[in-house]
Amino acid sequence: MLLCEDSKNSCPIEFTLNAIGGKWKLLILYHLMYDRVKRYGELKNSIDGITHKMLSQQLKELESVGLIKRTEYPQIPPKVEYSFTEKGVTLLPILGMMHEWGKENMTQGMENSFSRVGQWEN
Repeated sequence: MLLCEDSKNSCPIEFTLNAIGGKWKLLILYHLMYDRVKRYGELKNSIDGITHKMLSQQLKELESVGLIKRTEYPQIPPKVEYSFTEKGVTLLPILGMMHEWGKENMTQGMENSFSRVGQWEN
């Protein structure tokens, strides 16, 4: 059994969730996982339902924790690309496992159980 230490912010799982948690960050990382480099517009078009504000915010957060890097090219119109940092690349096996787990477990019954917020079944 994995235990988190008692002091605040010393739980590795909590630290990881703070870095990559939330619907949008994982989707951004997923899309970068396959293409490795994406422009802002490509990310925006590939993630259904994300707003400009939310995409910008999530990209800044991922950049601030060192998982992705932003490369800006001085041209007109401006060109900005996002890609993994060395630290971010270490997440690829985890993202791959999450992808595989999802593929193997995508069933109607399981999707329905997720709609009941806060109810976990053993």
